[in-house]
Amino acid sequence: MSGETVFIPPERRPSKGRFIPPLLIIPFVLYNILAFTLMGGNPAAWGGPIMAIYMVSGAPWAISWGDLLLMLGIVLLFFEILKSTRTGRSSILEHMLSVGVFVLFLIEFLLVGAAASSVFFILMLMSIIDVIGGFTVSITSAGRDVNMG
Repeated sequence: MSGETVFIPPERRPSKGRFIPPLLIIPFVLYNILAFTLMGGNPAAWGGPIMAIYMVSGAPWAISWGDLLLMLGIVLLFFEILKSTRTGRSSILEHMLSVGVFVLFLIEFLLVGAAASSVFFILMLMSIIDVIGGFTVSITSAGRDVNMG
């Protein structure tokens, strides 16, 4: 072997998906639409049942607007965590926008009376979990991509 140094360029990674905006903006927008139209700005209206399903035991299971919105938020949070496992240039922008969605939740929770409900607060918690979980998963997966040696 001679003393030559051979440089082997790293593999070009294929794009790992398209840019997908933060999904938790959907329950944020739905909450605002419903809060100011159907609920009339009353945060207590989220607890009113919209339907009841009778169980085998005979007991009714009442579902409210708030329950439906929280179920949607949990499903979207799952997909947000899945999105955070991708590495790429668009993932950084997606994380920054997720922080922006959390800031919108926080500002509205503190300043708007119609957002003073436990439903909105739990959606805001989902948003901060998305931010923290997204950064944690991204940092962990990026650390595995770095080869030492």
